[in-house]
Amino acid sequence: MSSEVETNAADLSQAEAHLKSNMRTVAFTALAGTSIEWYDFFLYATAAALVFPAAFFPDATPAVGLILSFSTFAFGFIARPVGGILFGHFGDRIGRKRTLVLALVLMGIASTLIGLLPTYATIGIAAPILLSVLRFAQGLAIGGQWGGAMLLVTESAPSDKRGYYGSFAQAGAPVGVILANLAFIIISATVSEEAFMSWGWRVPFIASVILIGISMYIQLHLEETEAFKELEKVREAHHHDDAAVPVVKRSPVIEALAKYPKTIALAAGAFLSIQVCFYILIGFILAYGSDPGGAAMSRDQVLAAVLIASAIQIPFQTIAASYSDRHGRRGVFMLGAVLMGIWSFVLFPLVDTGNFFLAIVGITGGLGALGMMYGPQAAFYTELFSTEVRYSGASLGYQIGAIVGGAFAPTIATILWTEYAIIWVSVYMAVASFASLLCVWRLTETSGNSLSA
Repeated sequence: MSSEVETNAADLSQAEAHLKSNMRTVAFTALAGTSIEWYDFFLYATAAALVFPAAFFPDATPAVGLILSFSTFAFGFIARPVGGILFGHFGDRIGRKRTLVLALVLMGIASTLIGLLPTYATIGIAAPILLSVLRFAQGLAIGGQWGGAMLLVTESAPSDKRGYYGSFAQAGAPVGVILANLAFIIISATVSEEAFMSWGWRVPFIASVILIGISMYIQLHLEETEAFKELEKVREAHHHDDAAVPVVKRSPVIEALAKYPKTIALAAGAFLSIQVCFYILIGFILAYGSDPGGAAMSRDQVLAAVLIASAIQIPFQTIAASYSDRHGRRGVFMLGAVLMGIWSFVLFPLVDTGNFFLAIVGITGGLGALGMMYGPQAAFYTELFSTEVRYSGASLGYQIGAIVGGAFAPTIATILWTEYAIIWVSVYMAVASFASLLCVWRLTETSGNSLSA
């Protein structure tokens, strides 16, 4: 009898070890895929602030060129809800893994082509038009990628560690910022300013071809999530037995909108602060911090400050996500929104000093507060929706929030700064944070919810 108990204990221990090993593989693969995906998306934000005004809008004044450049940046956000709808439909129909692979390949192709795109000086007005089209393709890809990556992790994770493992998929965003800024810093340091503006900026985009290799690894080595496998079994039973549990026959996107309209709207509102403040902290701040009429730090100093702050954001996210596993998602999310609203009035005075270290403190404080919201978000949004529409519902909430909050954040911030005063950018960030606070307060606590429903 004792030997049987020992055997069972050994089998259980081996199964737990296999689960942990599998989760680590899934988590780090999701981190790699989302990091490169976001790297591509954020390369555009960096280039929009530093390169594209001169390369694609040379006839405009510097201020107008920057606004036009940030406007093409917004095309990616306009596409994100479309990508969320398109990939959400297939993610709930054919699976999380295959849909994620398609999104990664699309991003790899679009970003590589941006690196090969002729400028305005070569092909005239066609250059900014093609740039906008490729940015739209990037938006479609990022609209599909997030839902696939975060569900691949959270639906595979133990119920008491969804926040922690979900934070790996969320870490792709700050890691992407680090990689994008590091790429520009390295290129800028190794070539002349003329070479950088001529061809150096293209190298980081062309390197995006690595995404295709990562997508192939995911396709060949990762399994579909257990939650989706269970859904497939229910669908299979339905085909053979009319008395079986009914399944969704219409589009998962339409089903999600019909079943969860309030939840999707509140999820979108909860994302406002993250989007508005994030793109101001990693995009607008590059132009503001290196403006000759202001703090006048060098381009590389501002890039380095954002890079360092993004690195510090990662542990903030992981700690907040792990905390949410034990104490709930809403509380830590709302605290992050409150701190973000307060810090928005501290950020620019610190950057205005022109002191590199104080600029790091300013940007880090913002991204740290933001990480308290973004870290638990994957688990939070996963638990808000039932399996058959989870990809669609979570993606819609996320991507609608992205277009409302992030699409025009750098453009609005630039207008507020140039036409009025920088204090109004802080007000803008604070209002977005208050809106997110209200939306999260209206949502129900989800920690520990079953994902089988």
